[in-house]
Amino acid sequence: MLCEMCGKNVPSTARARIEGSVLSLCPDCVRFGQLVDPPPVAPSAGETSGRRPVVGSSTRPAGAARRLEERDLYTEIGEMELAPDWFKRVRVAREAHAWTPEDLGKKLNEKKSVVLKIEAGSFRPPDALVRKIEQLLKVRLRADPAAAQEP
Repeated sequence: MLCEMCGKNVPSTARARIEGSVLSLCPDCVRFGQLVDPPPVAPSAGETSGRRPVVGSSTRPAGAARRLEERDLYTEIGEMELAPDWFKRVRVAREAHAWTPEDLGKKLNEKKSVVLKIEAGSFRPPDALVRKIEQLLKVRLRADPAAAQEP
């Protein structure tokens, strides 16, 4: 197995959290993070960790600690893709409203050059901007990927 930090080929790795990311690490690199697989054991009331609290730091109750959750970015990606002629739909809808590219840019809070690049198809807008364009121009720019692949 490969260590995701140093790249060494080792017989086994351990999962550890380093700066919010969970990585599979070799025994040498695991010391840089906190192990994830075996849950950390909370010290009992009689035990102390030997660490003194930092002056000015706030103490949190045990249940109020911020929990870092793993998430799969692919599940967060929308299930809809832009239609093949999305940039033409933007231009036609803008012209139907009798707006100039500058007018549309002001309404979207974007520059005129961004609107021109979108209409030329040379710039793929982020999903948030796609939603704004769809709502403002009342046009559908996204299509179901399964339907787009069917002949």
